[in-house]
Amino acid sequence: MFDLLITGGTVVTPSEAAVLDIGVQDGRIAAIAAPGTLTDDATQTLDASGRIVTPGGIEPHAHAAANVRPGAHELVAGVPNAGPLEHSLGAIWGGTTTVVDFAPAPEGELVGGVHDFLSVWNGNTYADYSAHIIYSSRNSADSIARVGELIANDFPSVKIFTTNIRPPSDPPLTLTPIGRIDNGRLADLTAQLARNDGVLAVHAEDDELVMYNYLMARQRDNWDWYNAHLIHSKEVEDLAFRDVIRIAEQNGAGMYFVHVTGNDGVNAVAAARSRGLPVYGEVLTLALSFNCWQYREPDGMKYHTYPSLKYPEDGHDLWSGLLGNNLTFTATDSSFTTYVDKTAGRNVQDMRGGNIGIEIRMGVNYSEAVVKRGMPLTQYANITSTNAARLLGMYPRKGVIAPGSDADFAIIDPSFRKRLTMDDLHLRDYSPWEGWEVSGWPTTVILRGQGHG
Repeated sequence: MFDLLITGGTVVTPSEAAVLDIGVQDGRIAAIAAPGTLTDDATQTLDASGRIVTPGGIEPHAHAAANVRPGAHELVAGVPNAGPLEHSLGAIWGGTTTVVDFAPAPEGELVGGVHDFLSVWNGNTYADYSAHIIYSSRNSADSIARVGELIANDFPSVKIFTTNIRPPSDPPLTLTPIGRIDNGRLADLTAQLARNDGVLAVHAEDDELVMYNYLMARQRDNWDWYNAHLIHSKEVEDLAFRDVIRIAEQNGAGMYFVHVTGNDGVNAVAAARSRGLPVYGEVLTLALSFNCWQYREPDGMKYHTYPSLKYPEDGHDLWSGLLGNNLTFTATDSSFTTYVDKTAGRNVQDMRGGNIGIEIRMGVNYSEAVVKRGMPLTQYANITSTNAARLLGMYPRKGVIAPGSDADFAIIDPSFRKRLTMDDLHLRDYSPWEGWEVSGWPTTVILRGQGHG
């Protein structure tokens, strides 16, 4: 007997999108078959006729645990940051069943320290979760040498920053003031990752140029928030991408760039991939939806996260990179608070990073990629779930509709048509996508066989 039988939906498997039935037992997919051929009884039957059954989304880039740990910075006193409970609530409502957070690599006991940092997720989540481990210049050679311990304990991805993002301030203005990594540690880290089959995730901006751009912005009276793209510019991405690719290549490490924002970054990834290098790219739904000219709206900082948005032509090339498989998956860089906090920073140094897109990612990606740009459903599943699962060591347990995989599904109603309002969403009090026209939306979400929505 099945616990759940899903019938009549267009099921997106790795090879095709076809009308199939799915039998679920004990939280996993037990069978997939032609319509009407699964004759076992089921405790519950879900008729998905006319809808699209995709793998539950995997959000590979969210900052939640750090927001509620001691010392987390708030721009507006008494306005708390969003933690795991709120991130996972938005995720599950939007079709995402797994969220990947971040945890700093501690000295001493590595794995235990990471689990301690992530303990704020325990009992405070509607979704499954994992984490990337952040290394910086603060880490010793000993902790780098032991990165294999993390990989062996299901933390295969290491995140690094090549920039400190903002000039020093007291108190620090960033939620996680971990800092950049130097090239010596980066070279050692990539060698260890290659040796242990790990993957490097990179926030890549050239730090010297970023900090000089801040200096010049001050001198040229370009300190207002809407000049962020002049500091976190296309050039800083271009330089850093090429440097990191070379270091990773020398040591044989697989890697991907988080939040690619400009066509220079897309071109650097494409050039590396054309040479057969294991280099991939992540793109934010934010950067696919908006551009730097929207910063000039009175509350234009609501569109911002780091690195900054770039120009309309960059957005066009990001879409070309995603449709052409040079960019591998979409993400959010979720780290959200309320509207009053998000719009409190009025200059390029104190404007708030992070965005509130974790709930809209699956739906907006469907509308923009599948409906408007003709992306095949199999590729849509890849960019929202499968590719992240493969790269981050979750596949085939996550990210695919196949026998034996977790029964995680986002069931999309393609007939859903509306202009989004805040009444449609479940996170805080604003969204950059308020007023966005959508065609198709996840209306039922299933995590390990249990339904939501």
